[in-house]
Amino acid sequence: MNKNFYRRLKWINFYPPFLGAGIRVIYTAPDFRTMRVAMKLTRLNVNAVGTHFGGSLYAMCDPFFMLMLMHHLGDGYIVWDKAATIQFLRPGRGKVTATFEMPPERVAEIKQRADAGEKVEPTFVVDVVDEKSQVVARVEKLLYVRKKAETR
Repeated sequence: MNKNFYRRLKWINFYPPFLGAGIRVIYTAPDFRTMRVAMKLTRLNVNAVGTHFGGSLYAMCDPFFMLMLMHHLGDGYIVWDKAATIQFLRPGRGKVTATFEMPPERVAEIKQRADAGEKVEPTFVVDVVDEKSQVVARVEKLLYVRKKAETR
């Protein structure tokens, strides 16, 4: 991916929905295969029963698989979010984190299928965990990938 991508990514912590919910990217691996996002419980993201607002839990997981895959595939591919589900497994209190992984084997398989002309719909899963490493929520993201049409 180009330098503009990295310039934009470094400002993601200032994206208004992230700022409002207190979502922070706390780690990005140099090879962009792992990212970790955290969110503390604050008055801006608490729900009516005193736990993390479900929309904020989802927001902290929304763009990262798409961004990581876009980076690893490069400019010759279209990558979109297509669908998502979230399961709330226990009340989220305190600081929660989510760690996103993009294995090279998975990227290679998606690329190979897209290069063969397929519209690929890979699914990725991430757990949101609390400070005791208990799973608070599980988010499943369905992406859409295809090779861009060649221009003459």
